[in-house]
Formats: sequence, C-alpha cells, structure tokens
Amino acid sequence: MDSRRTSRRPAVDGGGEGAEVGRRVRELREARGVSLSALSRRAGVGKATLSGLENGTRNPTLETLYAVTAELGVPLAAVLAAPGTDAATIRGTAVEATLLQVFDEGDVTFELYRMRVPPGPPQTSPAHQRGVTEHVTVFSGLLRAGPVGAPALAGTGQHITWISDVPHVYGAVGDDEVHASLLIRYPGRSRRP
Repeated sequence: MDSRRTSRRPAVDGGGEGAEVGRRVRELREARGVSLSALSRRAGVGKATLSGLENGTRNPTLETLYAVTAELGVPLAAVLAAPGTDAATIRGTAVEATLLQVFDEGDVTFELYRMRVPPGPPQTSPAHQRGVTEHVTVFSGLLRAGPVGAPALAGTGQHITWISDVPHVYGAVGDDEVHASLLIRYPGRSRRP
C-alpha cells in the first residue's frame, strides 16, 4: 500500500476554517450537555485529538468529522463552512468533497457534494446516524462504494444508493479519477444546536 495515500490527511485546511470547525463542534457538544471525554469515547476519537480540534490546534480528518458529527446527531454540514465556498471542501484518505448545497425540508436534511476520488487505496468511512442514506451518481470513472461487506460498482452515468449507518467504503477502480455527486440524506436531524 502507498503510505502517502493512506495517511490521515486533514479534512480542512489550517488557519481560520479549522478553528471555525472546532468552534462549531464545541458549541454542538456543549448544547447537548456532553463532556469532551464522553464524546471522545463514544466517537472513538482520542481525547487529545478532540480537544485539539475544538481549540483549533488540530485539523481533523474527514473520518474524524464523520465520527464526531454522527455522535452529536447532526449532518456533517453543521460543522462546515457555507456551501459553495473554497473552505467547504473536505478531504479524507481517498475522497475530496465540496459541499454545494444544504436542503432542510422539515425533519429531513440533505447535503449535496461534488466528489473526486483519485486512483489508489479506498477510504473507509465510519457509520453515520441511524437511517442516513447516501446516493452517488458517477459522471466519470468507475467507483466502488457502499457498505464495507457489500460495496457496489458504478460507472459513468450510473448510480449507487445505500443505508450508511454502517461503515462504508469509497474507491476508484482502475487508473482513472472518479468524478461524482454525493447526496446524503439525514432523517429527523437538526443542523444547529
């Protein structure tokens, strides 16, 4: 495996946006009356990592943000910058996604992302909250995505949908970069504290 591709890359760039993400995480945690230690334990994230995230001294990986927001019961967009800005681009070990739009429709929230998956090792994302679904439409390339035990393949013009409250994977198949859209549906969730 190429260690450069599997290293934990920060989800957001350093500087102001990393600090803003941390501030939003702290506000959500405190609004729910959850201690730093409890959130760390439940999300499976080291206490020092979570403290550094909240204080703006550490930039989290996409996987860390997913784990933390799942435990807080909010969509990922609740801690990200405004849709469509450069700061709304997040990175995981194999996925780069830019938040384009958030749709709140009563008790359901949708997040729409533009996604890029370069060739290389796949990314495993942690489970989202119960009932969350992901819908990927591939514009170019060949994508393997879905639950860890049963991912599906989708090529140009094809679509994959799965319930993502279990660990799931994303990976480009072959030598071509994948370009796709990702729609995440969060049932019964509030975006803000």
